[in-house]
Amino acid sequence: MIQDHSFSLAAPTNNLRRLMVIRGLLICALSIALVSSYFALDLVLPYSVLGLILTGITAINLLTWLRLQKPWPVTELEFFSQLLLDTLCISLLLYFSGGANNPFVSYYLVPLCIAAATLSWNYAAILTAMSVAAYTALLIYHIPIEELSPMSQHHELTMVHEGHNNHGGSQWNMHTLGMWINFMVSALLISYFVVQMARNIRGQDQALTRLREEEMLNQQLMAVATLAAGTAHELGTPLSTIKTLLSEMRDDHPDNPELQADIELLQSQVSQCNSTLKNLINRAEQSQAGTQSQQDLHAYCDDIIEQWLIMRPEVEADIQLGKDCPEKHISFDATIGQSMLNLLNNAADACPTGIAVTMAWSNKEFMLTIDDNGPGIPIEIAEQLGKPFVSTKGKGFGLGLFLSHASISRHGGEIKLYNRDGKGTHTELRLPLGEERSRNVHE
Repeated sequence: MIQDHSFSLAAPTNNLRRLMVIRGLLICALSIALVSSYFALDLVLPYSVLGLILTGITAINLLTWLRLQKPWPVTELEFFSQLLLDTLCISLLLYFSGGANNPFVSYYLVPLCIAAATLSWNYAAILTAMSVAAYTALLIYHIPIEELSPMSQHHELTMVHEGHNNHGGSQWNMHTLGMWINFMVSALLISYFVVQMARNIRGQDQALTRLREEEMLNQQLMAVATLAAGTAHELGTPLSTIKTLLSEMRDDHPDNPELQADIELLQSQVSQCNSTLKNLINRAEQSQAGTQSQQDLHAYCDDIIEQWLIMRPEVEADIQLGKDCPEKHISFDATIGQSMLNLLNNAADACPTGIAVTMAWSNKEFMLTIDDNGPGIPIEIAEQLGKPFVSTKGKGFGLGLFLSHASISRHGGEIKLYNRDGKGTHTELRLPLGEERSRNVHE
């Protein structure tokens, strides 16, 4: 089946929207800081360069807003690139405004926290390394601002205590070094622990999502099973009536060979229906009792094909059963055989002629492949196949394929359908055997 990844791709898109809002708040804060520095604090800064960088950040935010209007999904790489752009822009701003002595240097932690909480460990590690490298470079390479430097306080102290010049220089070095160590430790702790916590939260969310899907599937299965049980009970009386009438018709028209042949076919169909209902009841009782009889796998496959050919006498198929396969005894649940019959009937409904069926197995896996010459799977419903009441047949309800998917998945297997290159559908059923099957069922 084709899986839907729209949910997984929606998270980076929403995160990019939030990043755009955070960036907008940063632009407002930086604008207020520049205006205050110019008019109120009279700081000597390269305002034209800082204004140009701020304009660039604003342009990036505007382009991000325009990009979010497009239907393209946002990938993790694109979101990481946006965070990396923020880190580079902040580095440029800090370079022209005092470097590591600027109080805004702690803003490096914001992209780090966002990356650690939303991206994979690789991206968070790269952004951490880039931030630490940028912070370290700003300790040495920057345009100094006297009012932001710890040395300005030192000059005031030396005017009162002239004998402590060397001690004051040591204080300045320790202050800068301490800020750098504090940032590096904070960055590493955020990158590691926030990534681990975010990974655990995402894992819990995925587990809850799977549980909700399984619960919904179980509810749907229970509804269909209840309907099937009632239908099976109600079929007993009309089948008995049909069988009696067919016997009377056969006795009333002994001289009509064509009618006799048709009646014989109908009787075999009714007998197959009765046999199916009895097997259904017997296997249900075995399941409730917790006992499943062992059966040779080759004989089991023969029985499935024989039932199918009795049900669908119009079928013309090339059937390959267990060629060069090892001897194997199995105890399949009744729903597995019914799932195989559903897939075979789907192929017969698509086109009863030219069907190729192969049943093969190893010690670890059973595989059924079916190739038909029908119209194939329409693209518009390909992603919906396997859900209840979705069918490629105008007269179908889609319950057969839904139940088949549910039953095989419950036993650790899978069903896949593909459009063939020429015409028709290629169907694959894979089911683990032995220890592999037991492990998958209990996981």
